[in-house]
Amino acid sequence: MKRTYIEAVRLAFDHALESDPSVMLFGLGVGDVGAVFGTTSGLQAKYGESRVFDIPLSENAVTGMALGLAIQGFRPIMVHQRSDFSFISAEQIINQISKTKYMSNDLYQVPLVIRMIVGRGWGQGPTHAQAPHAIYSHVPGLRVVAPSSPSDGYQLMRAAISSNEPVIFLEHRWLHQTTEEFAVKFDNSSIEQSKIVMSGNDVSLISLSYGVLECLKIAAVFAEFGVSCEVINLRTVKPLDENTILTSVTKSKRGVVWDIGHLLYGVSGEISSNLNENLFGQLLKPILRFGLPDEPTPSSPFLASKHYVEVDQALLKINTHFSLGISPDKLLNRRREIYPFKTVLMDQPDMGQVGPF
Repeated sequence: MKRTYIEAVRLAFDHALESDPSVMLFGLGVGDVGAVFGTTSGLQAKYGESRVFDIPLSENAVTGMALGLAIQGFRPIMVHQRSDFSFISAEQIINQISKTKYMSNDLYQVPLVIRMIVGRGWGQGPTHAQAPHAIYSHVPGLRVVAPSSPSDGYQLMRAAISSNEPVIFLEHRWLHQTTEEFAVKFDNSSIEQSKIVMSGNDVSLISLSYGVLECLKIAAVFAEFGVSCEVINLRTVKPLDENTILTSVTKSKRGVVWDIGHLLYGVSGEISSNLNENLFGQLLKPILRFGLPDEPTPSSPFLASKHYVEVDQALLKINTHFSLGISPDKLLNRRREIYPFKTVLMDQPDMGQVGPF
């Protein structure tokens, strides 16, 4: 059965709430008619306002409450409709939640999920479109996951809820309308594993979240010219599945990292450093990285066209960097034939979504 990403995450919440009475779900909009883009729809009516509820505009205080619930044996899930709102509660996340297990000498576990929705669109701009996975990955004691498909959404959310450690669940809202057929079978080990979503030998494309979908487009276009790309869906940013990445790049000897966040001090730099340290002398060319420039996200869709990486730009740069020898005109023409994008605005998704909320 095909499910949208929205349906998959809602199903993960439903199954967790049904199977474990200690699970609680709350956040801005959770009990609202919009139901956080529809992902919490119907859950309050089914499980009651004591387990599924909206919160006041007091994120820092409510995050402290979530920590208190977690150390008392509950499994709370706190939802931020924008990842940027989590910065209000950064003191609780960075100084308290991440360190409680360590400072209590393992006396207290913190089985807490903090779900943050990220992604550009419709002029969200500097304070509503940030992807802070690198920030939270830098903090000891936190796990950070970033799904790229409906099956990821279900499996990673179930794994995050069952974890006894705090998990930052970073979700790109351009995934919401994607569909996939997958078996609803919970695998608790999934939080540790990345996934090879396309096998290949010539170039390794490593990405997370919505970037994986862009890498699949790139791989499909290069395949038309006999270039075989392997696409790795990281799924979990921390802990990083280094073995899958190293195995792939050892084989291809060409690595590309596509991040949805900023290049400077970001996840792509961490992966590149790891590859250079372990594969020194084996790479045919230096690791190629794509990500956002060191500037706030613009609200203007026209400025956004210079801010975000786009598929055509990446195709040309990969072709040149690795000396693949494909005619640039043929490369771009083939992309237009395979993926005729419906919008020319980099600030709007190519999936028929409505915005901004």
